[in-house]
Amino acid sequence: MSVQEQTTATEYGAESAAMAAYLSAGEAKALALGNRGPVRYDADGRVHGDILDAYWRCGFYVFEGVLGADELADIEADLQDILGRLPLEKDAVVDAKGRPALGANCAAPTLFWSKPLGDPFGGTDLANGRHPVKMFEPEAAADTPDEIVYLILGSLQFSDACLRAYGHPDLLAVAAAVNGEDFVPFTDALFIKAPGLGASVAWHQDGTTHWDSETWDQGSHGFNLMGQLYGCTPANGVWVVPGSHKLGKIDIAARVADAGSERLPDAVPIVCQPGDVAITNRQALHGSFANTSAQWRVTLNMGFHRRASVLGVAGGGLHSAPAVYDDARIVERSRIIGYAIEARRQRFGNETPYIYKPFTARGDHHTWDEAARQSLHDYNLLDMSI
Repeated sequence: MSVQEQTTATEYGAESAAMAAYLSAGEAKALALGNRGPVRYDADGRVHGDILDAYWRCGFYVFEGVLGADELADIEADLQDILGRLPLEKDAVVDAKGRPALGANCAAPTLFWSKPLGDPFGGTDLANGRHPVKMFEPEAAADTPDEIVYLILGSLQFSDACLRAYGHPDLLAVAAAVNGEDFVPFTDALFIKAPGLGASVAWHQDGTTHWDSETWDQGSHGFNLMGQLYGCTPANGVWVVPGSHKLGKIDIAARVADAGSERLPDAVPIVCQPGDVAITNRQALHGSFANTSAQWRVTLNMGFHRRASVLGVAGGGLHSAPAVYDDARIVERSRIIGYAIEARRQRFGNETPYIYKPFTARGDHHTWDEAARQSLHDYNLLDMSI
């Protein structure tokens, strides 16, 4: 049985009727925003200005049909392998077959656990307290495990298919259009929202370093690309408050108090089909609810920054140890882009590979082979978190 066929649903407790109405209304508002469609280019080969205008207006955009059927099949095969290699339980070092568990030999943070349908960050001091309000936690079914993995960091070292998606020429073109041709990596992850199990992510804004900067603007903290293996729905997807990326630091607790629940009235869901990829501004107010639906959401999260937002900046310490990001750090972390482009060229030879201008300027060349694959171990120790 495939992952997608394993469906378990539960109710949203006493809030089920109110939640159903909220999901339906949110979807209608989301689909009316005018911020979705395929990746398109203008006559000069640049990402079309209409797309960028809609992204900057809303703080997110849905690129439709980016990942094709063959690529989705590759990603699903790697996902099955990843799920089969997870530890038997938190802190275990072997999987169900007695093999070394995924991430057991990693020094970098890799696996994040939650109780089923829980909210592990909301209302805590974790992640610098950026999730100030705890989300409603529905009651999971009695036969569910005590804890589940809902987030895997450093995901590109565990999946060639995810690495190849990272090197998609359309997605890297979008990164250049938004952050400049010298854009740099942030971090990468797999979000896994299993039906009847998937944890919520409490309302928050990403970014820690630039809120009070004199040069702060609506793009200072970069963005995330979110590739959807199975698509995402209002029930299991990310919700965003359109335009909130322009507002600076928001009093999230006050907003939730004014709303009377975590169902923020001005938020809308990111709704995607399999193979769609959404871009979301990290400064936008966003979050997701516990997945009580019968559908899986598996998201390939790929973050990027402006080089100017990173160079010489003391990192925020959320995704890697605190450090000042110098040119050498940027060059080393950016090699993942070169490996991704080359890995993709080997698998999808009919595509025109993306040309990353900093490599051209420096004369850098990357080869994707087993030695390169092994060199990715713990690459996310070099994540650049701002």
